[in-house]
Amino acid sequence: MRINRVYFVYILTNPSKTTLYVGYTSDLLKRVHQHKTGYYESFSKRYNITKLVYYETFNDAKLAFSRERQIKKYRRSKKEALIEIDNPKWEEIIAPISN
Repeated sequence: MRINRVYFVYILTNPSKTTLYVGYTSDLLKRVHQHKTGYYESFSKRYNITKLVYYETFNDAKLAFSRERQIKKYRRSKKEALIEIDNPKWEEIIAPISN
C-alpha cells in the first residue's frame, strides 16, 4: 500500500519584509518551526526569516522540487506578485498540518 505524501513549496520573509526565502519540504509545520527557532545556522537564521507568507502543496516530490527551483529563479517582483495573489497584506500564515 502506497502512502500519499504531501510536499510543500513555501516562501518566508523577515519582519520588515526585506528578504525572501523559498524552500521545499514534506513537513511544513516542522520546517517553519525550525526557521522560527533558528534550529540551523543558516541564511534564514542570519536574516531572521521566520514569517510564512505563501505556500503551495503537491502530491509529487519531483514536481514540488521543480516548482521550488522555478520560484527561486524568479525576480523579487515576481515572487511578491505570487505572494500577493492570496496574501496581499503579507500576513503570517499558520502552517497546515503536515504528514
